[in-house]
Amino acid sequence: AGVAVLMISSDMEEVIGVSDRIAVMHEGRISGILDKDHFSQENVLLLAVGKTPK
Repeated sequence: AGVAVLMISSDMEEVIGVSDRIAVMHEGRISGILDKDHFSQENVLLLAVGKTPK
């Protein structure tokens, strides 16, 4: 049994530092979920604007 925490922040370094997974939203919908192995500022920003991360 895990724990889920909803964190809304514009401080990407903080979010990446405390997360195991990040769900990114674009236009009110989840555009992608990144696991810790795929965290990067670039990938989060790509999802935030509706694009596919590399």
